[in-house]
Amino acid sequence: MKSSRQAGDLRKVRVLVNPKSGTGASFGSFLDLFEKHWGGGQIDVSCEFSNDVADGKRKTERAIQDGVDAILVAGGDGMVNSIGAGLVGTSVALGVIPAGSGNGFARHFGIPLDIEEAVQALRDARRCPIDVGTANGRPFFVTCSMAWDAAIVRGFEALPFRGIAPYVFAAATELIGYDAQPFEVDLDAGREQHSFPNPVIFTVANLTQYGGGAQIAPQARPDDGLMEMVVVLRQDLPLLLVNIGSLFNGTVDQLSQVFTQRFRSMDVRRRNAAPIQLDGELVEAGPDVEIRLLPQALVVLVPTSAATAAP
Repeated sequence: MKSSRQAGDLRKVRVLVNPKSGTGASFGSFLDLFEKHWGGGQIDVSCEFSNDVADGKRKTERAIQDGVDAILVAGGDGMVNSIGAGLVGTSVALGVIPAGSGNGFARHFGIPLDIEEAVQALRDARRCPIDVGTANGRPFFVTCSMAWDAAIVRGFEALPFRGIAPYVFAAATELIGYDAQPFEVDLDAGREQHSFPNPVIFTVANLTQYGGGAQIAPQARPDDGLMEMVVVLRQDLPLLLVNIGSLFNGTVDQLSQVFTQRFRSMDVRRRNAAPIQLDGELVEAGPDVEIRLLPQALVVLVPTSAATAAP
């Protein structure tokens, strides 16, 4: 991965915390961690709650106006997306303290899932520019899904619990009633066209992860100017489920039932409007979905130990 200067050059950092993320940490405990691992008075660290998406966006704008060098997000992929969207195209770096259910962003970049270890690792992280995907103009950093793989989010959000087991339950429940529809796909302004009669998985990946350790696109790279399309048709899903371990050991792209293709731009035409998933959040979308890539449009903090090894 390409990288630039170290986070040690940071002078002013804002930490935005999702109070519902299950971190179990107060302002005081977060600031204690930063004093312990970022102490010495060299970096001005302040901490705020982000109570909802609108509040987070306001506080992101204010942090930029205050001249911060980085914003650290203590939350899940949805909050990383909503805060990070405000940093696209700026020099302000995004750091992640994972506190969600899937933590796909953090897992890809080798950020420890333990809160204190993540704070410590980000202190000596490197600033790395990464690509950003957009779906109908809305940014995503990890994945965008458009079929059953998007509908799962709806079932998962309705459950009172988080973790792998509820996700599997939501997946099974949504599959029972899922009506697969045909997709027509145009890649790179006509370079390639594909027709998929009944996809149940249709994911665009900028990073490797779905979350929870499931690697839907093991070869995805965040800074190569390409995204990866991953498709599984309905009739091939049973064989994929038999080989579900391949999602967790980085070999799913080697299965014959999984179609992958790298691209720079994509235009999708579906028969009917249906919600899509962006970084774990469900978003309403019409029949047509336009995917575009913004090359190296976001600066992220990557732990030094993972800066050269992370895909």
